[in-house]
Amino acid sequence: MNRRDRPTSPLLAHRLALAASLIFLIPLGYWVRFFAPVPGWVRDWAGSVCYEIFWIALVALILPRVAPIKVAIAIFLATCFIEVLQLWRSPFWQAVRATVPGRLVFGNTFRWGDFLHYLLGSWLGWLWIRWLAVRLQIQSRGDR
Repeated sequence: MNRRDRPTSPLLAHRLALAASLIFLIPLGYWVRFFAPVPGWVRDWAGSVCYEIFWIALVALILPRVAPIKVAIAIFLATCFIEVLQLWRSPFWQAVRATVPGRLVFGNTFRWGDFLHYLLGSWLGWLWIRWLAVRLQIQSRGDR
């Protein structure tokens, strides 16, 4: 049996699909957030949704056997925490947010409306990784 005849394990196929999702989401998220010819509020919504789905896909890639619902809830709570952290204006956090990576990950403006973006992104991210897991027959611990 040569290499092409061997079946790909469902877990490997799942991880490859998640990696492909990340490769797609990174440029999409940047394009939507900074270059899309749409109103600013659409950029905010779409960028936040892509951000949320990216983190969910990344965690699912690293921990593929964790139930998608648990991943989505954890990322939702983490991004909500980061949003609230934007209210804290200590010199340390101001220095972190002055860098491009710090600004991209931690943001610099608190908005109540961002919680809705995170909720929508978490729901869509959960649907995406759940769909991949079901499609590729990945068994996770707990609820799918």
